[in-house]
Amino acid sequence: MNEFLTQEKSIYLQISEMIENDILRDIILEEEKVPSTNELAKMYAINPATAAKGVNILVDRDVLYKKRGIGMFVATGAKEKIKCCRQEEFYSNYIKKLLEEAESIGISKEEVIRMIRENH
Repeated sequence: MNEFLTQEKSIYLQISEMIENDILRDIILEEEKVPSTNELAKMYAINPATAAKGVNILVDRDVLYKKRGIGMFVATGAKEKIKCCRQEEFYSNYIKKLLEEAESIGISKEEVIRMIRENH
């Protein structure tokens, strides 16, 4: 977790994304312990409640789970769950909007595909 926090979005969302990124990159593996909220708070000089809010997002998504008295761990299947969610977001945020804009200016899906292939 060597990323830096920015002003672009809420800190707790950035904390959850950083943990997800570390899971995707195999820096934190499934069934491995994640840093505690106090460790995260110390690392990023933030309030432990803010760190906890970021961690709890991942608990709610079944990416992390708590072992009582031990800490938070990455759930089995978490990496695949994150990938699927990010792919859906990628489609919604980029591909869908790209195709809508292309259609509005008279570019077919086939032409968009051709453009992508030629510039890749």
